[in-house]
Amino acid sequence: MIRFYFHPTPNPAKVALLLEELGLPYEVVPVDTSKGEQHTPAFRAINPNGKVPAIVDTDGPGGAEARVFDSSAILLYLGEKTGRFIGSPATRPELISWLFFIGTGLGPFSGQAVHFQYAAPETIPYAVNRYRREIERHYRVLDRHLAGRDTIVGNEYSIADMSAWGWLGRASRVLPGEGDPLAVFPNLKRLFEAVDARPAAARAKAVGKDHPFKKEADEETRRALFPSNYPEIAM
Repeated sequence: MIRFYFHPTPNPAKVALLLEELGLPYEVVPVDTSKGEQHTPAFRAINPNGKVPAIVDTDGPGGAEARVFDSSAILLYLGEKTGRFIGSPATRPELISWLFFIGTGLGPFSGQAVHFQYAAPETIPYAVNRYRREIERHYRVLDRHLAGRDTIVGNEYSIADMSAWGWLGRASRVLPGEGDPLAVFPNLKRLFEAVDARPAAARAKAVGKDHPFKKEADEETRRALFPSNYPEIAM
């Protein structure tokens, strides 16, 4: 059994998609990050960084319980555990490269673009421009790579495609404006739509829908999501 620590945000969505594709039994453990549940001692024992997603595999290596945190690490762990969606030995180096390109570039820059456009207490044009331009650059890199390809690596759907899907689903929030922000990246848009049309994607998007996650962006939420802005509670 996989215990899956979840909040309905892009990085946990990637893991939900892989779990659904694999058909592994898992239990969703809601972590309401707007209430600060990611900072509790119980959750910090699973992820010292206080972020979702995280998993605990009760049947880890050697039958021992194993914890894994960070979405890219979880995708790799589950892919290697099952031998699925991780390409071939010949394509593995490229798969890992693109997985980390997404995990260290496209994802974090998307998050910062969202933060400075919606959550920052004041609008800082330089910051907004910086992160929007970097997201557009990352989109272009991936769009060019996908020219003439159906998937990011080789000819097989993989965890790299799932990782991209997680944040591309929020493109309209990352790059708000008129129209579809993916329209100028046709290869990227094609990849997203192909992954999003999979039955497992529909099931992944339904994960956590029955839990009343907090939606109010009040002072409690700001302190929970951005503790480093509050030195007295930073961890």
